Amino acid sequence: MPEEIELEMAKIQRLREVLVCRESELRFMMDDIQLCKDIMDLKQELQNLVTIPEKEKTKLRKQREDELIQKIHKLVQKRDFMVDDAEVEREQEEDKEMADFLRIKLKPLDKVTKSPASLESLEKPEAYVSEY
Repeated sequence: MPEEIELEMAKIQRLREVLVCRESELRFMMDDIQLCKDIMDLKQELQNLVTIPEKEKTKLRKQREDELIQKIHKLVQKRDFMVDDAEVEREQEEDKEMADFLRIKLKPLDKVTKSPASLESLEKPEAYVSEY
């Protein structure tokens, strides 16, 4: 009975981890979509300003062009950082899943390697003495 409860708790914990991970992915996607939308809006405004002949541009319009370029650059950097961060998180999650998988798969080996017979040989110092 306690083993069943432990198994159920482990399943619930794993489901919670999966849901937290999925929530993180969805938040990333929402942020990424918003950043891309903001970048596209700024690029469109910049494109409108760039189409104006240079001799017709006021000092204010030229400043706005520079400002837009800076804003676009900052948003692109922010998005790059976000993507890199998400990639690191994904790799860490994959590492954790692999470690969990290996731990589960190697658990039966622990039982084999820690059998009573092998423990007895560890307790007897004469088992290590060589006859040479």
